[in-house]
Amino acid sequence: MQVLHILKSKGNDEVVSVPPGTLISDVAKILAERRIGTVVISTDGSTAEGILSERDIVRELAARGAACLSEKVDEYMTSKLVTCTRSENADAVLAKMTEGKFRHMPVVEEGKLIGLITLGDVVKARLTELAMEKDALEGMITNQW
Repeated sequence: MQVLHILKSKGNDEVVSVPPGTLISDVAKILAERRIGTVVISTDGSTAEGILSERDIVRELAARGAACLSEKVDEYMTSKLVTCTRSENADAVLAKMTEGKFRHMPVVEEGKLIGLITLGDVVKARLTELAMEKDALEGMITNQW
């Protein structure tokens, strides 16, 4: 299954982004209100300059305490992004996420932010694909010719 199909199955292609300079406390509020795990850092909303996850915030809270909440996202965001394209295979994306130990991946083509997929999105797509294969095999086995 390709990333394109995963994005279509999500139904909502909105990517929540915040501009550089946004306070960590504001990002934490956005994450909590929207019940999401990450925001993309983008000056214009269409290019991905970085990504900041709830895990990044928790890690800094543990290391620095509440003082980090008054810092800007620029300090803690991941700026060396690992991205994918719509044409990539779900297994390849899953391998990248597993190897990099992250759960969110921006989908970028020609420098433009197209969407965001999560580890959960990829696993769900893969499970759906496996269920279809199982049903097809069962149908072939039980079919009376």
